[in-house]
Amino acid sequence: EDQVESGGGSVQAGESLRLSCAASRFRLMFPLSDIAWYRQAPGPWSSCELVSTISDGGHTRYSESVKGRFTISQDATKNTVYLQMNNLKPEDAAVYYCAPDDGAVEQCPLEGWGRGTQVTVSS
Repeated sequence: EDQVESGGGSVQAGESLRLSCAASRFRLMFPLSDIAWYRQAPGPWSSCELVSTISDGGHTRYSESVKGRFTISQDATKNTVYLQMNNLKPEDAAVYYCAPDDGAVEQCPLEGWGRGTQVTVSS
């Protein structure tokens, strides 16, 4: 697995992080696909959550759990995708993955995804 994602860390509730995704490989392999951020929280009962997506044209979508706090963006080349996470909450703690938008995914990561980046939020 390549190191696609970066920027995770340990923060206090209310603080911010910005995640980065090296998306060029996904753009080449899946040129018609949006790029998505997924997250997998710890625990046997958690599922993979589709957090946000961005299209090649810049159209964005967010899950209700992060709407208003997270912002997805991409650089001018569209090969780096960012996830700005503000006002982080303990429930945002997870491993975050960047991948082509594959809709609902039961468990992260899927084959071909990166290693993810860990986000820890303490209250």
